[in-house]
Amino acid sequence: MTRAGGMTFSVDGWDPSYGASLELEGQLEESTARIDPGIELPADRWRPIDPGMAGPLPEALLFVDGVRRVEAQLWIDGAAGASVDMTTGEVRPGDAPVSGEATAALCASYAAGAVCCCAAGAHLVASESGRGLFSVAPHASDILTRAGGYKAFHVTVKKAGAPVMTALSASLQRRLAAVEVEVAKAARDAAAGTAAAPGGHPGPTGNDLLIVDGPLLGRQHLERALGYIKSHHKTYLPPELNAVVGALAPGQRTPAFLMGTNWDRHSWYLRLPGPKGAPWSGVVRIECAADLPVAEVTRLAGLSQRCLGKFASSPYKDSRAPQNLYPIAGLERELRHRLGDPQVLYRALRAAARPDPGAFSAS
Repeated sequence: MTRAGGMTFSVDGWDPSYGASLELEGQLEESTARIDPGIELPADRWRPIDPGMAGPLPEALLFVDGVRRVEAQLWIDGAAGASVDMTTGEVRPGDAPVSGEATAALCASYAAGAVCCCAAGAHLVASESGRGLFSVAPHASDILTRAGGYKAFHVTVKKAGAPVMTALSASLQRRLAAVEVEVAKAARDAAAGTAAAPGGHPGPTGNDLLIVDGPLLGRQHLERALGYIKSHHKTYLPPELNAVVGALAPGQRTPAFLMGTNWDRHSWYLRLPGPKGAPWSGVVRIECAADLPVAEVTRLAGLSQRCLGKFASSPYKDSRAPQNLYPIAGLERELRHRLGDPQVLYRALRAAARPDPGAFSAS
């Protein structure tokens, strides 16, 4: 272990790809969605909706995605004069920390990017990456290694009894979501001509559609934005409306509905083109902001039908076909490459934790 800026830490020897040597994860709380299916059609008139051909198509589609990777779990020793409550992350006053007490922390890399698909082809228009140390320890400080630095992000566990590691992981996800918003804005700045697109490619001219991989939470304020959910972990609709989802043909969608959990949004299901399979094979769920008028919701739903199918992947190229759209798959590969070699970063963290003059650690 080493001391830097008042922080002493050690690196867990367990490979983070196998989980932590001490299991700190807990059960995530499940939410019950409130559904209003009558936004576009009354529930008793629900049916598959064919794609329409009215209205102009976007001049460009902007696909935004992010990736994250935990390089190591750390253990940060308590600071002199105080100790940390492992449950809440709050500081307990005292003469010294409890003997042997340490708090868990995560060192992680994250990156986000945006791919523009327009008349010029597909090209990367914005990207950003970073590395962070996520910890409840109030004295946690930046770590500098020979492979790069990890910026300290202090986390407070707001819910009593919640596992610390769950809070750290959630903080990492929030940081990634914030970077995705920054990348989306940068992509649109490039589209508006305030920044040049890489490689001399012309960007879109403002008539674009933003596709965010994953739920739209935290990004719903972005204009002309859709959340793209590839997998289904629960069903939100009653059985009689779920039957409409199973009956969708390629290119068809369900009527839009309003869904509320800890946040509200409009949503609909869409079946992408692909070989026949299970009833929900090739089905994705799309989201847009809750405060949009119904006419705009249905316009965006229609655009999703007309635009996304052409990017559906093939099974022989992608095991997540057809839901893992080609621009998103390519962006993920590029972003993971930009995260760097995980073994190099892990060894650098181990070296930074050694109590020798050559250790790379700083506040």
